[in-house]
Amino acid sequence: MNYALWIVQALLALLFLFAGGMKLVLPLEALTGSIPMPGAFLRFIGVCEVLGGLGLILPSLLRIRPGLTSPAAARLVIIMIGAIVVTVQGGDVLTAVIPAVVGILAAFIAYGRWRLAPLSAR
Repeated sequence: MNYALWIVQALLALLFLFAGGMKLVLPLEALTGSIPMPGAFLRFIGVCEVLGGLGLILPSLLRIRPGLTSPAAARLVIIMIGAIVVTVQGGDVLTAVIPAVVGILAAFIAYGRWRLAPLSAR
């Protein structure tokens, strides 16, 4: 189980680092073109995604407060719930499957690192 959690953690960390990084470096016009949200809020979400991606890996990798991995994953679940709501409100229900799957994987990490294979026990 520990290997499966590490694989999912690494993949989601890369995904969130990429997605959040793009929200931070793209011009606001490109960000707000397809999403009816303020640019500052999208930048905030980008910062949260980058920090969440780092929170999936760094605490466990550096062995500094590895118990923070589970709360980081839980907060990413909240971000994905928001992404699902925004996508469905935009009228694209089929595309909402992607953030739903990412949210389920983040929930798997949160539960797995909290109950199934906690890193702080080692």
